[in-house]
Amino acid sequence: MDATFSAETLQLFCINLLVKSGVPYGDAEVVASVIIDTSLDGIDTHGISRLPVYLTCLQKGRINCKPEITVIKTAPSVAIIDGDNGLGQLVAVRAMEEAMKMARETGAGVVPVRHSNHFGAATYYCKMTAGADMFGMAFTNSPPGIPPWGGKKPYLGTNPISFGFPTGEIPVIVDMSSCNVARGNIILAAREGRAIPKGWAIDDKGKPTTDANKALEGAMLPLGGAKGYALALAVEMLSGIASGSAFGRHVGWIYNDSMEPADVGHFFIAINIANLMPVPEYIDRVELMKSEIRSVPLAENFDRIFLPGERKQIKATQRAKEGIPIKSGVLKELNKIAILLGAETL
Repeated sequence: MDATFSAETLQLFCINLLVKSGVPYGDAEVVASVIIDTSLDGIDTHGISRLPVYLTCLQKGRINCKPEITVIKTAPSVAIIDGDNGLGQLVAVRAMEEAMKMARETGAGVVPVRHSNHFGAATYYCKMTAGADMFGMAFTNSPPGIPPWGGKKPYLGTNPISFGFPTGEIPVIVDMSSCNVARGNIILAAREGRAIPKGWAIDDKGKPTTDANKALEGAMLPLGGAKGYALALAVEMLSGIASGSAFGRHVGWIYNDSMEPADVGHFFIAINIANLMPVPEYIDRVELMKSEIRSVPLAENFDRIFLPGERKQIKATQRAKEGIPIKSGVLKELNKIAILLGAETL
């Protein structure tokens, strides 16, 4: 049976399971905060539903529970971070913090990351910059998911792209996969035994499929055809090639039985708005643009124009009051791990 829990309850639950898996308490707090914030936003494919695979990898030793995250400063505005195979959320938060630190000092910070893992939804890291009067950009590669345009076998990851822009109210957050839909939607559909819509994926023979399991054996379809392929390649150049991390078919998949590190790469950028113009002037310009966008006449069947990130914030406000829903399958999986670790169940 599906169930609903408060964010506070799930936060403590996540921390407890991570700590029992060997993660230091402070690090567990960081990772749990990213996971629960993502679930609050309604991004259920990248929130607490991913915790079981992280815990499994920690217990097997495939993810390092106590990484020595290293910052290698190469220029006043550039630093490379080695994540030492730590949890992706922990490594990513440390990387964006470093980018923001450099942005305060020099106006901008660029941080490629190597030897990391799946970092959840990129939204969280761009919220960090938006809350500090900075522009933020977050990119990551991922295991092969989409074929190069004209191919039928996956090579590039689903490689998300995220931007964060502060406003006078809710920040504008752009977070999108390079394919038609985030792979997490297909993973969740396969787990729940649901079909997927046409146009999401192809099977291992290159034919369109609505079977989630066949889709995972095949490939995702790039967003906008050749344009999505080009975007995925651009993210791969930044996150995989430039970071010194794995790229293309060399990026590991944490859902298989391998014991090799996934070696995921990320790329973060923070830009201090105060080095471009006074922040109040920037906010005034953004607010004018927002009001003009909302004044555009509505198309048929639309009752409102949203800015990117607004619907997530509305969902987060709702879930903060009503709780975060968890599907029965995910709940069963979480409680099974909790029992194995000797922790309290949900």
